[in-house]
Amino acid sequence: MLTVKTPDEVFEVMKESFAACPVSERVPLSAALGRVLFSAVESREYVPGFDRSTVDGYAVRAADTFGCSDAIPALLALQGEVNMGEAAAEKLQNGSCIYVSTGGAVPKGADAVVMIEHTEDYGDSTIGITKAVAPGENLIYKGDDVYPGKPVISAGRLIAAQDIGALAAMGITEVEVCRRLAVAIISTGDELVSADETPADGQIRDLNSPMLAAMVTQAGCEPRCYGIVPDDTEKLSAALDKALKECDVVLISGGSSVGAKDATDEVIESKGEVLFHGIAMKPGKPTILGKVGMKPVWGLPGHPVAAFLVGHIFVRPLLAQLMGREVKTYTMPAQLTESVSANHGRAQYNGAHLVFCDGEWYAQPVRGKSGLIATLADTEGYFCIPRDKEGAAAGEIVSVTLYSID
Repeated sequence: MLTVKTPDEVFEVMKESFAACPVSERVPLSAALGRVLFSAVESREYVPGFDRSTVDGYAVRAADTFGCSDAIPALLALQGEVNMGEAAAEKLQNGSCIYVSTGGAVPKGADAVVMIEHTEDYGDSTIGITKAVAPGENLIYKGDDVYPGKPVISAGRLIAAQDIGALAAMGITEVEVCRRLAVAIISTGDELVSADETPADGQIRDLNSPMLAAMVTQAGCEPRCYGIVPDDTEKLSAALDKALKECDVVLISGGSSVGAKDATDEVIESKGEVLFHGIAMKPGKPTILGKVGMKPVWGLPGHPVAAFLVGHIFVRPLLAQLMGREVKTYTMPAQLTESVSANHGRAQYNGAHLVFCDGEWYAQPVRGKSGLIATLADTEGYFCIPRDKEGAAAGEIVSVTLYSID
């Protein structure tokens, strides 16, 4: 019999049973994408390191342009030019202007830049300004981006491309990240063949291994696939021993139900404890979470949709928890395009394809059984119908949880 937990109870079990245990290592910036930042990053310098122009034009004292127009331009003496990649050599004088290019250094004494489109060059070192500028207009001040001591990236963040840019701007070429958790992936079932084989009658390709490996990689961890294990208790036990010796977390796909050949529960219990066997959700009810030593061992349903949803909803947050971070969940409201029934006494999770039409977002629910993974291939998220609700009507607004990678 299954000892079923509600989804909320599952999160409590995870929180109470497993502690964060991050270990740090330093990696070059080129290898930091997708890694979990171990320590917060503060800037050690000013970025930019000098006042910069955001346009091609003339550095001026804003007060020298007040009141000017096309009919009555302000006449300023051209004092010189700042070459790209060079510091401004001289201070701007009253009633003068200095030409600067986009990104170029703004000379001391200047507090604004006039776009070249709003100027006239009279050819005698006199520049006419036809549109007034306010102080600070068209320039970035030194340290506007970051300054020494400013927090830039918080600990526990999954490093993204924009973070790489910020780190490079500060001259940081190595970062301290969490060591990747090694996550073992074992698929079980006499009917399984690898994805590169052509299945015979009665056989199916093992799609859970590559799918879970991709999910583990997105979570900032290192997947290690241990292949396909037949429905044999001794062989599964041996595979789990090897995985526990070499990895931090184990995912066993298949064999989690209560059929005659479903041995996952028995094998986990023989080596540690089963924290629960069953979640009040559809799909994914026969999910197992065990603990061997301090290591979590998941028994995931063999059905791919169930394995995917359980992995996204529960496994991913536990991996983050072990690395001392929290998974961010992004949701958006959308209108159901058709009714969805649900009267199973379990929280029902439905994949949804999002469509934007006439200024509104619509959620097109996926129709299909938990063994049919292709139904999720064109979805952006899922919505949940609570266990005490008998479905959702067409036109009802549901909260769609997006498949974010953070």
